[in-house]
Amino acid sequence: MEYRILPHGGERIGVLGLGMGGIMDCPETEIEQVVRSAIAHGINFFDLCAGGKNVYAPFGRAIAGQREKVLFQLHFGAVYDAEGKYGWSRDRAAIRDTFEWEMRTLNVSCADFGFLHCVDEDSDVDKLAAEGILDYVQELKAAGRVRHLGFSSHSPRTAQRILDMLPVDMMMFSINPAYDMEQGDELGIGSCAERAALFRRCEAEGVGISVMKPFCAGKLLDAKTSPFKMAMTRYQCLQYALDRPGVLTAVPGVRGLSDLQELLGFTDAPEEEREYAVIGGFTPAAARGTCVYCNHCQPCPAGIDIGLVNKYYDLALAGDGMAAGHYEKLSVKADACLSCGHCDGRCPFKVRQSERMKEIAAYFRKEKNALP
Repeated sequence: MEYRILPHGGERIGVLGLGMGGIMDCPETEIEQVVRSAIAHGINFFDLCAGGKNVYAPFGRAIAGQREKVLFQLHFGAVYDAEGKYGWSRDRAAIRDTFEWEMRTLNVSCADFGFLHCVDEDSDVDKLAAEGILDYVQELKAAGRVRHLGFSSHSPRTAQRILDMLPVDMMMFSINPAYDMEQGDELGIGSCAERAALFRRCEAEGVGISVMKPFCAGKLLDAKTSPFKMAMTRYQCLQYALDRPGVLTAVPGVRGLSDLQELLGFTDAPEEEREYAVIGGFTPAAARGTCVYCNHCQPCPAGIDIGLVNKYYDLALAGDGMAAGHYEKLSVKADACLSCGHCDGRCPFKVRQSERMKEIAAYFRKEKNALP
């Protein structure tokens, strides 16, 4: 398992997490077994926006005695009715009562991440403020009952507004090739440029991203339902999500042990099984000319890590003060480009990388010369 570091806090988070939203139909014994098996295989990040109330007790039993191995996120706004079915609310009292029930049922004193749930529109933000929920979650953090604040969203514009308002450490966002290329469903909100700008801002400001819907609700896994009319594999979708700026972990849901076993294969899958350059064949005009850091252009005859060079450049333009330093530490920089055109011919997204290397080299040269 590869682990990435949460910038604000330093916690190590496995790149493969687990969503508990689809497992509610399993017997509690299997739910507990899934969680124990996941932890045993190195998964340490769990999203507890559950599809049913019955998930919490077995999860609590599974982490008992190994709480230090687990990080989980709770959602302020996800609530459950008398029959245990999932719903959502903006009522402070209902959210408070749900949180207290979750803590008792899980038998824990602190949640690792407290997320404002499903903040997709301006009206959501306004309601959260008016109902005192923004104040409530900050009070919980100040009291040490929640370690980190975050939010979940599908909308780049609304996410940007939350980032302007609150000191958050984590964002849960829907990321997959269909959404990023404006080919998704109603939850694929925002243009290619808006989504890319949000991800770059998160990395520049140290806000980690946990990814929901990496398979576009399973649509990308079947040629009949894929907007691209071509099926992708789970491993391709997961790798795509993990290559976006700011992303720390992808959190796909499972329905039981068999789903978990299939997902666990990702950690040992060879690079060629994760490689997703196939999406270049159905890239819309809006996404062409944009490097997505897939490194399908490799190997570079000059030894340049073209994807990483592009990433540092994009982050620098987004205001990341550390990007230039990371770039300078590269053993082979953009100015080593031979202008051979090898990368230009291989890029699925029609990026003229040889021209871009000149642009990037000039930018960082100017930045370096500007230092006192």
